[in-house]
Amino acid sequence: MRVLIVAVGAALGGVSRYLLQGWILERTGPSIVALFVINVTGAFALGLVTTLAVDRNLINPEVRLLLSTGFLGGYTTFSSWMLESFQLVQAGDLVRAAVNVAGSAVVGLVAVYLGIVAGRLV
Repeated sequence: MRVLIVAVGAALGGVSRYLLQGWILERTGPSIVALFVINVTGAFALGLVTTLAVDRNLINPEVRLLLSTGFLGGYTTFSSWMLESFQLVQAGDLVRAAVNVAGSAVVGLVAVYLGIVAGRLV
């Protein structure tokens, strides 16, 4: 049942991302605006859902799973990256937080580059 909850949420999140991105691109043309909006709204939403579920106990575990892992996982994984990094900052683990943020960005850029190189070799 939990897998189905995540699958439904992920489908809705992915479709939402696609529609929002298209709507923004129609208005701005090719730019970084759409991805920026999606990443920031996803990070805000995950912070809100996590706080309401964990700190305030206002969201039950199934709805939290649907919204966080499902919907927001399909919408953007940036939100998870930011939440985990913030939790490291809250725990006082600034070095690991910095390594997580900078390392993911740098290694991610290298991975994209390597993927492009590999794709061009095919």
